[in-house]
Amino acid sequence: MRRRRILAVVLLAVVTLALSAAVTLAPTQVLRPNPQVIGPAVVAFPLQPNSVRFAAIGDFGTGDQPQIDVAQQMVKSRAVFPFEFVLTLGDNIYTGSQPSDFEKTFAVPYKTLLDAGVPFYATLGNHDNTNQRFYKPFNMNGANYYTFKKGSVRFFALDTNYMDRTQTAWLETQLRDAGSGGWKVLFFHHPLYSNGRFHGPATDLRVVLEPLFVKYGVDVVFAGHEHVYERVHPQLGIYYFTEGASGQLRAGNLKRSAQTAKGFDTDRSFLMIEIAGDDLYFQAISRTGATVDSGVIHRTIRPTVQF
Repeated sequence: MRRRRILAVVLLAVVTLALSAAVTLAPTQVLRPNPQVIGPAVVAFPLQPNSVRFAAIGDFGTGDQPQIDVAQQMVKSRAVFPFEFVLTLGDNIYTGSQPSDFEKTFAVPYKTLLDAGVPFYATLGNHDNTNQRFYKPFNMNGANYYTFKKGSVRFFALDTNYMDRTQTAWLETQLRDAGSGGWKVLFFHHPLYSNGRFHGPATDLRVVLEPLFVKYGVDVVFAGHEHVYERVHPQLGIYYFTEGASGQLRAGNLKRSAQTAKGFDTDRSFLMIEIAGDDLYFQAISRTGATVDSGVIHRTIRPTVQF
């Protein structure tokens, strides 16, 4: 009996190490196409040379068929719009913290994208174990918050589960050092502006973060948490998107207000974005390939605001 226990522990350690080093799939785990997923979506991006192209998903890690449908639609859409990476907006793994959970809710649904070399950059949601920061395919490199640059775009990933003074001081330094020569895009889990009925806006975070966003000229913010899609009208010159319906959904949860520029709460969805020069093109797509929102944001350089 003791030998069996030792062998089980060794086998579990080997599986865990393999999961952290690479994404592997068992031969029996095959995605079955859903005939209801039509597409690819009709996309309207300029595909300009040297543009920055990416997708964004939030609240997706269920392992259920709707998440798989969205993943398949992402693959189809990428054949038309070749996005280079994916931002995750939290609630990446709902089911647990075992290697099998990471496989079921991430490695399997996004296998085609991962096999094509598409990297994912993750943030942590309220349903995520903080140890996800060590999962190599999430590209967090052990950090709860981090920054990276693609072309002229600087991305900042925050951990809005634990917004302490250390993190805000780090953010202010990074925003200041980034200057005003390029786009500043932030992504995290809890939306500062939201018209969702279930959670609504994270006003406590807004008090802390919005002054920094305004002071240092943040351009666009992506969040999840509310299981709908919503784009609000610019707030103090900043554009806010909520995409929390890439696996989960609260149908009919959006209570539109004067803030709401566009909303979608009847099916799952994801975002695709292209940043070319001073223009950001966006398109929100449902799991069936329908365009539920699209447009262009023109960046204007704002002077640093003193508070």
